[in-house]
Amino acid sequence: MKYVRLGHSGLTVSRLALGCMSYGDPAWRPWILDEAAAQPFFRQAIDAGITFFDTANMYSRGRSEEVTGRALKAMARREEIVIATKVFYPVADGPNMGGLSRKHILQACDASLRRLGVEAIDLYQIHRFDPAVPIEETLEALNDLVRSGKVRYIGASSSEAWRMALALSASEQHGWARFISMQNHYNLVYREEEREMNPLCLHTGVGLVPWSPLARGLLTRPRPANSQVRGPHTPRSASDDYALEIYDDPNDWDVVDAVERVARGRNVTMAEVALAWLLGRPGVAAPIIGATKLAHLDAAVRALDLELTHEEIAALEAPYRVHQVRGLT
Repeated sequence: MKYVRLGHSGLTVSRLALGCMSYGDPAWRPWILDEAAAQPFFRQAIDAGITFFDTANMYSRGRSEEVTGRALKAMARREEIVIATKVFYPVADGPNMGGLSRKHILQACDASLRRLGVEAIDLYQIHRFDPAVPIEETLEALNDLVRSGKVRYIGASSSEAWRMALALSASEQHGWARFISMQNHYNLVYREEEREMNPLCLHTGVGLVPWSPLARGLLTRPRPANSQVRGPHTPRSASDDYALEIYDDPNDWDVVDAVERVARGRNVTMAEVALAWLLGRPGVAAPIIGATKLAHLDAAVRALDLELTHEEIAALEAPYRVHQVRGLT
């Protein structure tokens, strides 16, 4: 395993993060693995040297945090690992149960701490920005959590670059804790983040922890015979309507074809090629790997040692076409 500082902070993370949305309650999503089925993934990740684990309070309506917390308590040394979770989406119905108001942030943090079974969250991320709440209210609440010791660092997730810039500026003006990371939608078939968000984060020392690094599996399999129909290939893709919303451009298949060609030339999997490309992008600290098969983790770890040539990188990037913005909701 390789390790890197997250942005310009002092926090060290493994170059891969295990995304824990896949572990929790199958009643929430049919492809979710229950606690017993999730155990081997935590064990394999820890044995591989992964120290960065990412979840959110809304995954399985809190169950993912519970599963993640118990697994890490049993298998890992708390002082060595980085536990990240998120706040924004509601976990339950009712007023003040979602968003980024001071009330919701403080009560959601306490609930996440209980579910995770820890005294402090290493990286507490806003899952999305909340346009209904002044950014100063959100940032002051997050700062208070840092000062109280309940949270060690704060991060953000998918947003417009201008919102992120305003937040960083407000933190500087008030002397509050600032975002050290941006968990954004970034992969070979969706590179719009390279226009504004990624340069902003590079300039301000914010580390990138991309979600959906394999485009919900699109980058891991060759183009099907009928590429106009994105039929179900896995239990997840059969019920993942969100994937159809964010990966709906026919030109994406040209990128998939390029990944397949490079993978065949190197005698490696397509997942390794797609991850190796992302790991080599400026500012990327640790892509978030969602694994429901142990082979997914094996391929991700192998990608760390795959160095693509300039010619291969050019071939992978050449087919890309401009996309509409995707992944902000």
